[in-house]
Formats: sequence, C-alpha cells, structure tokens
Amino acid sequence: MADAREFDVIIYGSTGYTGRLVAEYMTEQYGVGGDAPKWAMAGRSQEKLEEVRDLIGAPKETPLIVADANDSDSLDDMTKRATVILTTVGPYQLYGNELVAACVKNGTHYVDLCGEPGWMRQMIDEHQEAAEKSGAQICFSCGFDSIPFDLGVLMLQKEMNKRYSKPATRVRGRVRAMEGKFSGGTAASLTETMKAIAKNPSLVKILASSFGLTPGFEGPDQPNMMIPKKDKVLDSWVAPFIMAPINTKNVHRTNYLLDFPYGEDFKYDEMVVTSPGEIGKQAAEMLAKANPFGGEDAPKPGEGPTKEERDNGHYDAIFIGETADGEMASLCVKGDKDPGYGSTSKMIAESALCLAQDKIKHTGGVWTPGALMGGKLVKRLEAKAGLSFAVES
Repeated sequence: MADAREFDVIIYGSTGYTGRLVAEYMTEQYGVGGDAPKWAMAGRSQEKLEEVRDLIGAPKETPLIVADANDSDSLDDMTKRATVILTTVGPYQLYGNELVAACVKNGTHYVDLCGEPGWMRQMIDEHQEAAEKSGAQICFSCGFDSIPFDLGVLMLQKEMNKRYSKPATRVRGRVRAMEGKFSGGTAASLTETMKAIAKNPSLVKILASSFGLTPGFEGPDQPNMMIPKKDKVLDSWVAPFIMAPINTKNVHRTNYLLDFPYGEDFKYDEMVVTSPGEIGKQAAEMLAKANPFGGEDAPKPGEGPTKEERDNGHYDAIFIGETADGEMASLCVKGDKDPGYGSTSKMIAESALCLAQDKIKHTGGVWTPGALMGGKLVKRLEAKAGLSFAVES
C-alpha cells in the first residue's frame, strides 16, 4: 500500500453486538490520540455511533464514520480512508460483497469473522487476481473460527519441524474445554448458508469438502468427524465439533497458500473431547444430536452473552501431531474469555492491527490468518489478547 491512510483501522459495524465489543477493546487497550493506533468507528447511523461511543467510554474525539452496506459510494469512501477495514457486519454473504470489492479496488486490507465457506470461496474466485494486483490483503475468519485452530496447527508444525525436521502428516485437533454461547449472528449465518444451497446446489460440494477453499487442489480423504468415536491417542470418546467444517477448510487453505509445508498428503480433523468409558460414549452421542443454536429459543442477530458470561468463558484445545514414522508432539491453545465474543473481539482487533502495523511481507490476495500473519499474530495474541500457545509434549 503506497499511500498513507487517515486511519490504521476502521471498525465497520461498531453499533452491532460484536462490533461494539471490538471498539470497547480498542478503547480500553489502546485509547485514542497520542501514540495510539489511528482508529475509527463506522456504522449506518451517526446517532447510534455516538450512543455506542458514549456507552463504551470512548473519548468524544473518537472518529465516527457513516457507511452502509447498501450504499456502494459510502463503502468506497470509507475504504479509501483506512489501511485496514475490520468488519463485523454479517452474514457476510448478505452484507459483504460490496465491501470486499471496495477494499480490493482501493488496495485496502480487510479482516472479518466469516464462517461462511460458500461465500468465502466465491470471494476467492472473484477477487484473488485483482487483490494481488491492488495489494489488498483480504483475510477471513479472524475470530474463534478459525484463529486458535489455524494458528494452533501452524505452531504445532513448527515444533514438529524443530524436533523431527519434518512436519506431521496427521494432526488431531481436540477441544478439551469450552465455555461460551453462540449468538443470533452465528445462527443467522447458518440460515443464510442453507438458503444459498437451495438456490445453488453446487455449493454442497464446496461445503462438504475439507478442500473447498483450495481451488485446483484436492488432497487425500480426511478422517470422519461426523460421528462419535473412541480416540485411541487420548483414550477418550470424542464428538463432532460445530466449527470443524470451517476450521478444517482454513487449515488446509493455509497449507495450500504456503506451498504445502505440511505436505500434500496432510490429514486434519477436529472433534470435542468428552471422557473415557461408557459415560464418555453417552456424552459424545448426546453432543452429536444437540442443537448448539438453541432451536426456536435461539437469540436474534445483535444478541449475545452478558459481560459476566463473556468474562467467565474460556476454551482449551490440544493439537496432536504425528509423522508418517509415528513421531509425535502436542501443543495447547487456550483463551481466557468466552470463545465467540470476549476472545473473538480481541482476536479480530489484533489481526487488524497486525496488518496495519507489523509490516506483513506477503502480497495482496485472499488469505487465512495463519498464512498471512502467522507468528507475528501469535505474538500479539499472547501479549494482548489472553491467548496462549504452549507445547505440551
């Protein structure tokens, strides 16, 4: 990006549930003015922006920008002013097309919380070449899906190479603990994906494949993650994990974008750990049948957990790597807030600042957090965002 921009980061969607949390984090962690990053709040309504600014305790001088997903001129103007656009305005397949196009056109970097692989593949196909030319670095999935998993595998593979001079050909991602709730925004994204499939059945192939985000590359058959099973490595039962269909695609795209440092025969799966024995089996079977979005009582878009619930949340995931010769290592990723909001708001904020300030050397294009920011983002997350990446064995 050759030109200097007015802002390092613009938080688009600051009046929404998650966007407000991001703006609150920026206020508390960095403040406004002086040596702080140059950041602004953006949304559809000046009045609501002012209300949220005062609610979170941001200074009166915090810049406010009015922009609307349905007004392409306002998006064009906004993207010209920032080094990075951070957007929490989803579902992205409804509200993200024009914003991504504006960022690509204007050479503006972009981060979001997208877990909608059909739309992500559409954006890859439409914008990869143009983003390379403009220098725009477009990075999806900068929240709980999929940063702890994408970076967890990346850091585990670094340990494998350090220890054995070769990567793991098989990695098991296992969620050992997770306390937190899904929001109406997450449920709405799933609903829109189902509608998109009804209109375009060809999306089923992309959604069903772990290689849906690696155009032109199809790797080996992957482990089945859809049914409960006994994990012999952990000596415990494991159950399907609701985020696995998006996380696994991002992990394989990272491998693809970095020219296959994990190998072209790499296998990866994610599941939730219950416990050993018959009790663990029953728990795994119950999890497999559960509706994590709450059915008819699911929260509406804009709703989410209370501050107490966010602060009391946490997560713990282990990544177990194994080489073709049976050599093994494991690495744990932990977060100190609820995964979907308390931790996610910090992760996406630090992702945006990483792109704005940390001299990322990659070219423009459509990226993953692991492939684009890698170790630089890990350092930020450990220093600021309450995450830890630690070798266990």
